[in-house]
Amino acid sequence: MNQTINNQCYYTAGLFTLSLRLVIGWTYFSAFWRRLVLENKLIPDEAGYIGEKFNHFLPNALGIKPVIEYLVTHPDTLQHSMIAFTIIEAIVGLFIMLGLFTRLMSIGVFSLALGILLGSGWIGTTCLDEWQIGILGIAGGFTLFLTGSSYSFDEYFLKNNFSFTHKKWFQWCNSGVLPFSNLKPVVLIGSMVIFGLTLFTNQYFHGGVWGTLHNKSVKPKLEITNVLLQNSDLHFTIHCTEGVDVYGSFLIGMYILDENGNILKALNHTELSHFRKESISNHYVSKVKPGKHSLIIPLGSKADLVINIGDIPDPKKRIHTLKLVDISGIEWTARLNSFNH
Repeated sequence: MNQTINNQCYYTAGLFTLSLRLVIGWTYFSAFWRRLVLENKLIPDEAGYIGEKFNHFLPNALGIKPVIEYLVTHPDTLQHSMIAFTIIEAIVGLFIMLGLFTRLMSIGVFSLALGILLGSGWIGTTCLDEWQIGILGIAGGFTLFLTGSSYSFDEYFLKNNFSFTHKKWFQWCNSGVLPFSNLKPVVLIGSMVIFGLTLFTNQYFHGGVWGTLHNKSVKPKLEITNVLLQNSDLHFTIHCTEGVDVYGSFLIGMYILDENGNILKALNHTELSHFRKESISNHYVSKVKPGKHSLIIPLGSKADLVINIGDIPDPKKRIHTLKLVDISGIEWTARLNSFNH
């Protein structure tokens, strides 16, 4: 009698989460659909390559930054990882929609969502987009693990009483009654942990719990480091650490100044649009490069640049500051031999 009631409760719970299962499933399967069916976004050096988007996560990722940095500095490994990641998303999404190995796939949903949250939870120009996707995916994955699925392959196996549905692994990996004598502590503890993660990441990425709200995706920020003279060249490193992931920075001005702020050398937007590629040494897959009207610095990109200063008399005594100007009017400065920016 109790077993029948339990079965009915789990069937009802799986029925109530049907829309959640289908939407979450499509969310992950559609990543595969977009990248390989509608377009091929897994080819390096082509527009829309998913590895570049992954590079956008790097500057402010939480906990997994070393992993991301390793991948974006090893392009072959990155491409293989993106292919594997896309295949996993396709399997998880499809199986969740079909209700096949629902609980096992819900762990996949939870894990993928956690990766999105930690990697890109700071990105989102209007509604904290990536943070919301990540944290809701975690909560959804946990919920689907608890409920299992109805209108699914799992339910078909159970109703037809296949022999393997009586195995313990089926309860843990598919659907049906979970082998807990009391689910309340499991639900309460799991929910509190997820809620705690929600508050922590909301505060860490956006200041959304207390203090001042901040959004690192609204406007570009460049870090200028290692500014030094070598013979007749000025060397420096730029790193785009904030900004819109589809924007980055468009540099229209580069100025070398003396101690009084007088311009010793200036490169305007036309000159920057023809900046020598040989004078740019990129660190990651997202590349600093000359564009049609400016020098393009994508979000997450990092590069060493060289400017010839042979036309500046006595540069060691005169050069004091490097100034960069974005098309939006934002300016960044760094002193010679200084790490301040």
